[in-house]
Amino acid sequence: MSVTTKVYDMKAQEVGSIKLSDAVFKAPYNEALIHQVVVAYLANQRQGTKSTLNRGEVRGRARKPWRQKHTGRARQGSRRGPQWIKGGMAFALKPRDFSQKVNKTAKRIAFCSALSEKLAQKEITVVDKFTFKTNKTKQMVKVLEAFKFDKSVLVVLDEPNENVMLACRNLPKVSVVNYDLLNTYEVVANNRILFTENAIKKLEEAYTDGSK
Repeated sequence: MSVTTKVYDMKAQEVGSIKLSDAVFKAPYNEALIHQVVVAYLANQRQGTKSTLNRGEVRGRARKPWRQKHTGRARQGSRRGPQWIKGGMAFALKPRDFSQKVNKTAKRIAFCSALSEKLAQKEITVVDKFTFKTNKTKQMVKVLEAFKFDKSVLVVLDEPNENVMLACRNLPKVSVVNYDLLNTYEVVANNRILFTENAIKKLEEAYTDGSK
């Protein structure tokens, strides 16, 4: 049986329904794969550019500061050691690559699995379109109040809409993304997902024709 969901207007009034693709919105839940893809996504956001100087890289003489024995002081091999002011750092941090690779098929399965679970939990809402005449924040606030959204919301558009993006900019719990940039992390990181009807259709086309 195909999945269908209601379509609302910006006042949260039902205006119709839309049939959803089973391939995208009725996939089996795969928590382990979703976790793998999300961890890889977060790892790939890390720059790994930290860099500090070790004892071989700091300035200073490498000679022994005093003889080994009979001085009454602790033995020292160099003033470049980490125990000295301006000495090198022990276990110095160096640039490294944190990136993890996940194949395209795994990403696709995880994404569809996450969307299907969101739909099953009734955390996906479809609005026919956004008709903001200005970019005032209060317009998006009215939409959120109409749907009674009080937690994090991800707005998914079918094409860039400057008024919607600017109206959401000052709302800390609301983020906006175009359908072709939506990923598994954003699906699971937000409590609610608000799709436009055209965004749903274009997303399904991308995942059923093999372009994603």
